[in-house]
Amino acid sequence: MPFDSKFQLTPEEMRKLGYQVVDQMVEHLSTMRDQPVMRLSSRQELEKKLREPLPEAPAPVEDILEKLQQDVWSNIGNVGHPRFFAFIPSPSNFVSVMADALVSGFNPFSGTWLEGSGPAEIELITIDWLREICGLPEGAGGLFVSGGSMANLTALAVARKFRLQDKIENAVIYFSDQTHSCVERAILVLGFHPDQIRKVQSDSAFRLRVDLLREALEADRSAGKTPFCLIANAGTTNTGAVDPLDELADLCESEGLWFHIDGAYGAAAAFCDKGRELLKGLGRADSLALDPHKWLFQPFEIGCVIVRDSDQLKETFRILPEYLKDTVRADEEVNFCDRGIQLTRSFRALKLWMSFKAFGAASFREAISRGILMAEFAENRLRSMKNWEIVSPATLAIVAFRYAPEDFSEDLINELNQLLIRMVLESDFALATSTVLNGRTVLRLCTINPRTTAVDISETLKWLDSLAAHASQQIIEKINQ
Repeated sequence: MPFDSKFQLTPEEMRKLGYQVVDQMVEHLSTMRDQPVMRLSSRQELEKKLREPLPEAPAPVEDILEKLQQDVWSNIGNVGHPRFFAFIPSPSNFVSVMADALVSGFNPFSGTWLEGSGPAEIELITIDWLREICGLPEGAGGLFVSGGSMANLTALAVARKFRLQDKIENAVIYFSDQTHSCVERAILVLGFHPDQIRKVQSDSAFRLRVDLLREALEADRSAGKTPFCLIANAGTTNTGAVDPLDELADLCESEGLWFHIDGAYGAAAAFCDKGRELLKGLGRADSLALDPHKWLFQPFEIGCVIVRDSDQLKETFRILPEYLKDTVRADEEVNFCDRGIQLTRSFRALKLWMSFKAFGAASFREAISRGILMAEFAENRLRSMKNWEIVSPATLAIVAFRYAPEDFSEDLINELNQLLIRMVLESDFALATSTVLNGRTVLRLCTINPRTTAVDISETLKWLDSLAAHASQQIIEKINQ
């Protein structure tokens, strides 16, 4: 079934192709648990399989789908697998998958009300649902973006304008040593220099130390600097740690600082009671980043930025060239191109809106609560196992730990855990990744997948224990050589 020169298929051909694609997706999703967690080939292997000159003639779409199945989908990490605990997983749902298909099929332009009034209204409503869940006031608003990187960049551009009037030369920005790297990248993209960044040490629970922040603010003001923004964490990637948001909000009010919260991972926990308690103060942010493609179970990519005063987005980003004047109509009509960097943008809101409608808020609340409980279950199991040490207790569905035999030195323990993670990455049963906390190499599990069971966690920990014993033996043999 090749395409013709007009890029058109007959209705029958479209249905046939659509059914084939859906069948491929359903087969993948319905057999996920039985698949390897990670499937990886070398660059050389994939070059050999996939490299070819640009095709001049059409090919049957069935052959293309078969090629994808054999050589592309067989070389991915299954981020929705119930034993994928690495990084921040992204377990999506089929309603949202179909929503993305609808968006591609109808292909709406979501930059202006004139070309996409229906999509714009859905985006306004869905943003408002998130605003309410996170405790921000009416009048706050935002937009959907690609992910946390763009959400943080967008928010900090607003902070730069409204706290500095874009005069950045003497400004200083503050965040903890646990803050995600995309924040630092955003700051540099916005024109700040590395010496305008203050990374404040975190405490034993990996939360920003307010006493050291106060000292840094005082030192910078004494040196003639202009502190203008504090970035707090609502769920760090390393440990799930939440900075003391209420206390930091008070400090920002007294110091005249813009208070941005990076909740790309953790802000979704505001759906449930336990998460809301941990996130107390979330609604006091001047701006907030959160990623529905993490803990709201959406397929990539969908991030979100919400600003306390939505008009500030428009005042930061709006540029009106002559070729867009027809898009300016009534004041109540929102042109999302005025709220961020993109003019051409996709209808990202649909998948989140459809899944909220299809499953209901109670389902999201239950799934998020369950993710928190699964990490606590993993922590309790680890505490009962010999040689395992909890480095950071379960917080917002992340637990960090290491294998630490009593007769091993700190250096050997680090070497052992580095070897252990290499063994994990070479396997396909489960996936955990490592990080470094206070100089210690640790493993971490992120248990947000609602399909993950207690059995999955128990089997994964048993498997890790076996690998760790094998790694220990290798270290001992190396020492005795």
